[in-house]
Amino acid sequence: MTSTASTLTVSVNGEPRQVAAGLTLDQLVATLTTAPSGVAAALNEDVVPRSRWAATTLVDGDRVEVLTAVQGG
Repeated sequence: MTSTASTLTVSVNGEPRQVAAGLTLDQLVATLTTAPSGVAAALNEDVVPRSRWAATTLVDGDRVEVLTAVQGG
């Protein structure tokens, strides 16, 4: 994975993505969904409680999975 001082590469739902250095998990999730609830995030296969998203800074090579609950009938 290549990165520069101002960007880094993380895997988001299995796809490589360039993001700004210093990006937090809550900022990344906000770019993926506007759902106010029903969203879960895992970082390197560990579920991160929503209360810790803002304090979780991503680093080069992190693997992030973001899941959104879908209601159906």
